[in-house]
Amino acid sequence: MLRYAFSLLILILLAVIAQQFLPAFIDLYNARVFLLLIVFLCIAVSVPLPVMFLYALICGFLWDAQCSLSSPAVDTSIYTDPVASLRFGTSILLFGLAGLLMHGFRPLFLQGKWYLSALLTGIATFLYCLSEYSMIDFIRGSFTVDRGVLSQCGYTALFSVAVSPLIFGLLFYLARLFRHSIVESKRPKHHFS
Repeated sequence: MLRYAFSLLILILLAVIAQQFLPAFIDLYNARVFLLLIVFLCIAVSVPLPVMFLYALICGFLWDAQCSLSSPAVDTSIYTDPVASLRFGTSILLFGLAGLLMHGFRPLFLQGKWYLSALLTGIATFLYCLSEYSMIDFIRGSFTVDRGVLSQCGYTALFSVAVSPLIFGLLFYLARLFRHSIVESKRPKHHFS
């Protein structure tokens, strides 16, 4: 389990790096492939709950470090008031809640029904994006969830559903490589008295 868990940490770090090179799709309301969240959601359903919370902490911290700590590229003489944003650490909470949703369906995943978890990544991604936008909007003092926002969240969720089978395939490969089982065996277990 330890080697598999370490390989998942490497996979998360690779997702953070790859996320930098994935552009937003301007024609689809600036939707994007949220690779870090997809990788985390796929991992969340394949590991025990305490390990999932550890990965939520790591992913949320990395996402906040990537997004929250970067300096905005605006002219301070024009934009005198800084735009309100989420506090550092909020993504840890959102990652934890999204992972908890995925982990609730872990018994189905353990039965080998990973395709249901792939569909659930889309739902969890939609809820994550909508929650993040709603929180930012609330901090700014307005509530403007319109068709464009819902379309952006919806397209991002569809990208998650499309990419998650590849991530699940990679997880199964890593589990096989490190001789770790992430689904229940269909063979009966022998009990010794």
